[in-house]
Amino acid sequence: MPTKNRAIFGILILVFFFFLILLGFSIYTINAFKDSEENGLNLLGANEIAVVEINGIIMESKVTVDKLKIAMNSKNVKAIILRIDSPGGAVGPSQEIFEEVMRIDKDKDNGKPIYSSLGTIAASGGYYIASATRKIYSNAGTLTGSIGVIMQFVDISKLLEWAKITSNTLKAGKYKDIGQPSRSITKEEKKLIEKLLEGVHKQFVNDVLSSRKDKIKGDIWQLAQGQIFSGEEAKNSGLVDEIAGLYEASRRIHKELGFKGEPNLRYIKKKKNISFLDFFENLEESVSNLTLGGVGKYLPMFLYEAN
Repeated sequence: MPTKNRAIFGILILVFFFFLILLGFSIYTINAFKDSEENGLNLLGANEIAVVEINGIIMESKVTVDKLKIAMNSKNVKAIILRIDSPGGAVGPSQEIFEEVMRIDKDKDNGKPIYSSLGTIAASGGYYIASATRKIYSNAGTLTGSIGVIMQFVDISKLLEWAKITSNTLKAGKYKDIGQPSRSITKEEKKLIEKLLEGVHKQFVNDVLSSRKDKIKGDIWQLAQGQIFSGEEAKNSGLVDEIAGLYEASRRIHKELGFKGEPNLRYIKKKKNISFLDFFENLEESVSNLTLGGVGKYLPMFLYEAN
């Protein structure tokens, strides 16, 4: 190889080597900054109000619980707002988040006061979680309530019969195939499922009463038949405490806690470990978003009553 070509090749190797060092330093710096945020060394200052967002259908609890723990362990955070914009979801995860909210709010040593702010919709499991907080703020037009439990089964046995398709199910256990779409549920199975739903419904109501018994106006069972209320209606029945959006709620909480100046909101984000591979994956995702435009990805869903 000619001397000139070797020199150019050596320079390219050095450039690539320094690029790797710079990339590694950038990743280390980002991780260190995120670590400092999670350990309460946030640059925004003291007397922060942490905002933990719960968006969409609730199918798991880990992300929300982890965010709550980050806020709880932050030295600068003095209170937490759950910003809930959810139509509800699975029972188990909603109950787990409810329990964690109650624990953190009532912990005398390391706990933080937790409030909730209801967005467009905070119904069913969304309201379940909100009821654990010491005060619920809602917009006047927020859709909330829906204190109830539901299971749905599809029976396509007639369609299979029409299509001359035979479905064979092998089972061990009398009730193991309850809800199979290839057959209708029996009267006995229906009673079994209804008993299950009634039990979970009672758990829901009892948990709401555990923190809002003195606030509910009227018979809770009349309010817990799965109906949806506006924020204003919910306030009149004691399901909601005050009518206010997120920012007005933060100002009221700020004043309630005796802080001066303007509220300092800090949105809690769960830390992601950044690796060399993640760098290229994120780059690929960014290019994909630019080319595809994310069509349909962020279209809103609406709650409506079918005719």
